[in-house]
Order: sequence, then C-alpha cells, then structure tokens
Amino acid sequence: MARTSSRSRHDLQIIPNPHLSVINVLGSVPGMIGRYAQSEEQLLLGILRHNRLIDIFTGSMCYSLESPARTFMPGIGEVETSEICLGISMTGKQFVFPIQARGPKDPIGTIQVEQDLAVCASKFPTLICRPIGAQLVEDDLIALFEFILSDREVSIKDERHYRLVRDEDLYDEETTSRTSSRDET
Repeated sequence: MARTSSRSRHDLQIIPNPHLSVINVLGSVPGMIGRYAQSEEQLLLGILRHNRLIDIFTGSMCYSLESPARTFMPGIGEVETSEICLGISMTGKQFVFPIQARGPKDPIGTIQVEQDLAVCASKFPTLICRPIGAQLVEDDLIALFEFILSDREVSIKDERHYRLVRDEDLYDEETTSRTSSRDET
C-alpha cells in the first residue's frame, strides 16, 4: 500500500500500486460521455457505470443512488461523496458503497474515507458499508480500492486495476484462462 502524508499527519493519500497486474475489460463507454464530461471525476463515474466496474470489483449487483452525494454530519460538517451506490450480493447481503472518484492528479485521502464511513453509519445503518476509491490512472486505466477500518485507521482491503480495451485487443487467453468458479473475486 502506497501512502503519502498530506496536510495533516492524520490525512494520508492513497496512491495506486504501480506493480499490480492489470485486468482487461471490454470498454463500453458511449463516445458522448468522453466527449461531454465536464471533469475527470465525471468521466470516471461514467466509465465506472457503463462498464459496471463497481459490480465486477465488488462481486455485487450495484445501483447508483445519488451522485454527487452531499450531506451535513454533526461534528464533521458538510461531507461530499462522488457517488453512493447500493448493492446486493448473490447471497442476498445488502451493501452501501460510498465512492470517491479522482482524476490522475487528485489522490484519495483517508479523512474522506472516514467521513464516508460516518455517513453510512448514520444514513444507512442496516446496510454493510464498503467504501470504494476510484482513481483514473490513465485514459483507459482505472485503479479501484476497497477500504476498511482496522484499529481505527483506514486500510486498503483490496486494490485492482482495470484497463478498458477494444474487442480486437482482448485476447482469447484472457477470457478463458481465468477460473469459472462462482466464488472467484
């Protein structure tokens, strides 16, 4: 896990691990999204939705509830999350996924993840909170993180990198070499 200090000694920035393998995914973003997105965050959220990357990453069927999500939390102030998704696993577990989406030069901070956890505990107390970070590393490369709170500190539970490719760039070996077990994550 690569982390660097930020403004405060308690706010650490999460940086994608450049040594992780990349999973190729057929890109299915409509051209209009790339053309008319007003920011890197907006483009990234469009990529996540149209390629169902949150579903793939979490192993859950996910539905966008609010984007962006802004709320006031007592003791914290206004909290903004790029998107709130709800999800359900194949066993029926229900989740809330607060998503922090960032462009290549805007790292995810641990304080924001802590605030997302607080919002979920307050607004969605019956759902399992699984905070997600999404970083647009390059035009077609996305790093996804799942965070947990461990010993009262934000830690990375999982990190995976996805590259959007065209059909002719996806090799048969990539689609057949992976196991077909239902519990693959």
